[in-house]
Amino acid sequence: MAEGPRSSLQRRLFGWLLLPLLVVLPLLGIALYEQVQKSAQSWLDEGLEDTALTLAGQIDLRSGEPRIDISATMDRALRFDRQDDVFYLVLAPRGEVLQGDAGLAEVLPRPRPQVAGSARYGDVRLRDRELRLVQLGRDCGEGGACQILVAETLHKRDALQREITTFVALNGVTLAVLLALASWWAVRQGLTPLTGLSAELERRDLHRLTPLTARLPRELVPLQSAFNRLFDRLNRAAETQREFLADAAHQLRTPLTSLQTEIELAMLEPHDQRVDPLLERLRQRVVRSARLAQQLLSLARAEDRTVDVDQRIDLRDIAIESGQDWAHRSLPSDVDLGFELTEAPARGDAFLLREALENLIHNAVSYAGASARITVRCGSGLEEGAWLEVEDNGPGIAPADRPAAMQRFRRGGTAVGTGSGLGLAIAADIAARHGGRLDLLDAHGGPGLRARISLPAAPGSAPAA
Repeated sequence: MAEGPRSSLQRRLFGWLLLPLLVVLPLLGIALYEQVQKSAQSWLDEGLEDTALTLAGQIDLRSGEPRIDISATMDRALRFDRQDDVFYLVLAPRGEVLQGDAGLAEVLPRPRPQVAGSARYGDVRLRDRELRLVQLGRDCGEGGACQILVAETLHKRDALQREITTFVALNGVTLAVLLALASWWAVRQGLTPLTGLSAELERRDLHRLTPLTARLPRELVPLQSAFNRLFDRLNRAAETQREFLADAAHQLRTPLTSLQTEIELAMLEPHDQRVDPLLERLRQRVVRSARLAQQLLSLARAEDRTVDVDQRIDLRDIAIESGQDWAHRSLPSDVDLGFELTEAPARGDAFLLREALENLIHNAVSYAGASARITVRCGSGLEEGAWLEVEDNGPGIAPADRPAAMQRFRRGGTAVGTGSGLGLAIAADIAARHGGRLDLLDAHGGPGLRARISLPAAPGSAPAA
């Protein structure tokens, strides 16, 4: 069953932070709007009540009957408003109009009387106009309480409501955007240690299983400890495997060498010539087995973490030693082995690199074929660091087969001979152990293969001329 696309942890965290934000902010906005609206309404109602109190103060009870006399100037002052129309009405205890707009009596709430000293508010409709009304009771003697009504249209209230709505909406949206950005930034910052931990893990492989030492938040410490325990178990398992491989190869090498010597001695003794092909085949099988045992030993040493690969060396010296070693061997008569060497300072283990070069030369001798021309080179450059390569003019390896050829016990599709498929794998492992790589390239100017080991240049070294 196909696995679906993985969700982003950052997006999931951001979504869970954004969800309450989308729920809570509108509720807070509504609550804020209601509170501000209520406060503004109360402030405007107090203005109406102040007008009603002013009118109440103008009622004269000295004659026994309530009377009120409002001058034209005071009437204009009471009705003055930049946005709304103001109406007022003063009624005697028995409902007679003492002053003001008699039409307001049509909208007087029921029950009509309001006790002295108390006020009430309401929204009313008068001649298709919405009004805000305050009704105030004023003690008018034994007759009861006079009723004072003050009303105004809703223009400034509607304008204020729109301003409040706009203010709350804009501030709410701005706050939501700022909180969303802050949440996104906080999530990214909170996940930064995971990114650092991932980068540390990317740098680990079977050749580098050192413990993770980054300073992490408390929540990630158990994860780091689990990885370190896993690395420790892998290290122990790899060490056990290397020890077994080295022991097995060492135990095999001695009897195989003795067996090879015995076969060669048998071939020198008087014997029936008809068994010569059999003895030669046996000798070749033993030589191959001994070579395989040596390669297994080299493989185990290449993976040995106790080997110091930070020694200052020169690849030219390693190539010279290999050349001297091959000078004492019996090469096929038609094989030409040459060296083009310059200084190539690097850091590493000379024994391992010599073993890698040995495998590359052996591969070239084994597979380049008749009349092979093999050249060993080394050098260094500013960009490529130090390098060591073996080039031959044989059939080479097809580009599609080259990655497989560097794997253990794998050979190119056109390979001939009796190789085990370990030579290039050992060279690749040794190069990786030194922080470098093995590249299989085309030969210069013709058919063949060029196997190049590239290593980091030694600090402070200059490229050779």
